[in-house]
Amino acid sequence: MKTLAFFGCGRLSTIVAKAITDNILTGYTVIGTQSLYKEDADRLAAMMNTFTGTDQCKSCSTIDELIALKPDYIVEAASPDALQSMALKALSNGVSIVTLSIGGLADETFYEEVAKTAQENNAKVHIASGAIGGFDVLRTASLMGPSTVTFETEKGPNSLRYTPVYDDALQTEERLVFTGNAKEAIAMFPHQVNVSVAASLASIGPANTKVSVTSKPGYIGDKHCITLKNEQIHAVVDIYSSTPQIAGWSVVNTLRNIVSPIVF
Repeated sequence: MKTLAFFGCGRLSTIVAKAITDNILTGYTVIGTQSLYKEDADRLAAMMNTFTGTDQCKSCSTIDELIALKPDYIVEAASPDALQSMALKALSNGVSIVTLSIGGLADETFYEEVAKTAQENNAKVHIASGAIGGFDVLRTASLMGPSTVTFETEKGPNSLRYTPVYDDALQTEERLVFTGNAKEAIAMFPHQVNVSVAASLASIGPANTKVSVTSKPGYIGDKHCITLKNEQIHAVVDIYSSTPQIAGWSVVNTLRNIVSPIVF
């Protein structure tokens, strides 16, 4: 039985916790929770303790307290900044990470530090697919020769509030609000385009992956289209999701693969 902890205890971590209580995800015991909002960590810990009939899951106030529990894996579902604040500390203590905040790895220096620290301490960082998929074909095809990768996203204007591109005209006007590479995209939209960084890391890198973001009035959900081309392959991964729930379920799938004798 692997031990698990949650860093970030909102909707996505709750999906993973519920998969455990519903016996969809087995092979794990949850021993700790920690979140920006202590009440969320308390709620998730209480949920797990009710399920097990014990008090083995502790609601922690700091990441140091969470790491001190020595979980085998931490599920990170907070933010790119949060990932950067805890990854090296967790990995240096031999704790592996399953992350949804892939945008934190767009910084090449930090990425290399993470890889080095994980290797030196027999730990791993598992990148969940989040709201997209196709990492297998992206990784495979990009090995076959020089490739180009584009990542096109369509979003409703409300999801872009509190970003530099938002203005009220987006409520009635369709507009291409960003073009650039994945590294530039995550810098401008730290919570909206983590998946573009994931796709770039699976293929040709954040600096080389072209990203566009289009705002569409009244649009519900997100649409992501990834296109990879080289001399032999033309691959398209096109996904629409009406809610962000698929991101939580991608963590469930990653955790299942970790303990499964057959891996997809």
